[in-house]
Amino acid sequence: MGESGLLVAPPALQEEPAHPAPQPPGLLLVAVAVIATCGLIYELIAGTLASYLLGDSVTQFSTIIGAYLFAMGIGSWLSKFLDGQLLRWFIRLEILVGVVGGCMAPVLFLSFEYVASFRLLLYTLVGLTGVLVGLEIPLLMRILEHRFPFKDLVARVFTFDYIGALLASLIFPLVLVPQLGLIRTSLLFGALNLAVAGVVLARFPETRPYRRRFTTGIVVALGGLGVLFVFANELLAHTETLAFQDQVIYSKSTPYQRIVLTRNPRELRLFLNGNLQFSSADEYRYHEALVHPLLQALPQARRVLVLGGGDGLAVRELLKYSRLTSIRLVDLDPGMTQLFQHNELLLGLNKKSLLSPKVQVLNADAYQWVREDTARYDAIIVDFPDPGNYSIGKLYSAAFYTALAKRLAPGGRMVVQSTSPYLARQSFWCVAHTLAAVGLHTIPYHLYVPSFGEWGFVLAGPDTHWRGDAGPLPAGLRYITPATIHDMLRFPPDMSEVPTEVNQLNNQALVRYFEEDWGPYVH
Repeated sequence: MGESGLLVAPPALQEEPAHPAPQPPGLLLVAVAVIATCGLIYELIAGTLASYLLGDSVTQFSTIIGAYLFAMGIGSWLSKFLDGQLLRWFIRLEILVGVVGGCMAPVLFLSFEYVASFRLLLYTLVGLTGVLVGLEIPLLMRILEHRFPFKDLVARVFTFDYIGALLASLIFPLVLVPQLGLIRTSLLFGALNLAVAGVVLARFPETRPYRRRFTTGIVVALGGLGVLFVFANELLAHTETLAFQDQVIYSKSTPYQRIVLTRNPRELRLFLNGNLQFSSADEYRYHEALVHPLLQALPQARRVLVLGGGDGLAVRELLKYSRLTSIRLVDLDPGMTQLFQHNELLLGLNKKSLLSPKVQVLNADAYQWVREDTARYDAIIVDFPDPGNYSIGKLYSAAFYTALAKRLAPGGRMVVQSTSPYLARQSFWCVAHTLAAVGLHTIPYHLYVPSFGEWGFVLAGPDTHWRGDAGPLPAGLRYITPATIHDMLRFPPDMSEVPTEVNQLNNQALVRYFEEDWGPYVH
């Protein structure tokens, strides 16, 4: 769509004025990049939205992309049936793409809680948008075919097509999602498609007979998208009110996730990408079980590394041990750690743990950071989200655990959050088997957390015996006692060990197990 072809019709279609103004070819090449950028943005929006609403799963993203590309192929094939005034067809197409693609995100967010067959609506909109986007480049090339030699035409169009794709892939995660969110991003790029239609309409003389009618349509469509853009926050707040049972008191999209806090008279709840992370009513059970069996077994511990846990709740439990001199927390998302360092409600919940002078907060990718770190730690706490996609699954891999084991000081141990041994039995034991595969002695255990059901952890270290009574527990714990620690070590038959593969980087078996285990429970 560069300037050389989109705005200049073939001679057979032009109604040339006596002295036509030359059409600068650069403008059309820019238009190619704009259309390509819009097309990929719609694809990324659909995949991200499916992951947000239907579960953070690689399957969601993969099937959405596959369906979108297939629909683009259908659109490319259908383009051969468009004959006659090609510029007129192109303007119609850009208006349709702008309206359908631009409204995709708001329509899907609004319909999620109302439509019984949401997946059908999702794939229908993805398919329709893909067909329309697939029509664009073939139609444009036919418009430009008399302007350039064929080899130059193909080279120019596809060069700027791919430039647009690169631009979309960079600005979507780095700028658009954190600054605008999915709804406003969808609306903005719908408006860009409408702008392309408007520029073509204004620059080509042969569009004069139908210019007024199309101009009216473009203005009305832009007005509708503009209104939705202005009220996007209210629209999203309404959809989140429908999606969450309780009052939404905070919501923000970061480059990494959608953070939502809800409140009712009994509890605060944190959701990441729609998945519950904790309830203030019972999170103490989870975090006491995560921290205290490990620290009780390590009376010599002074330095602790926490991976994940950006809410500061695990660190709150660690600070109950006055002997600890250094706690380093590594969490990917600064939006998360900053929220739990400044929000008054959350500071009351984590006891200002992330503001303690003993605590160092680092925002980094734990996988890379651990491989580059040179320090040793007496205890390591791994509190990552569940392995619902490959980017998180690598943090449960044998390669990562091998690197993590090198960070243990002599006599040190780690504990890993390992999902539910009841609802996700294969996933839980896959984590245990992966830790064992890198030469670590493992001790699985579990407890009941009312908000989640049965939940599991795995202690791991180079030593081969349990020292559960090696040190005293802090005063004032609400759940953990020496007796409950011993109870957590017993697994009934429906949670007992099952054979699994080891989670390697090249197979990501854990992600597959996780999808199989949790699939029946996804909305």
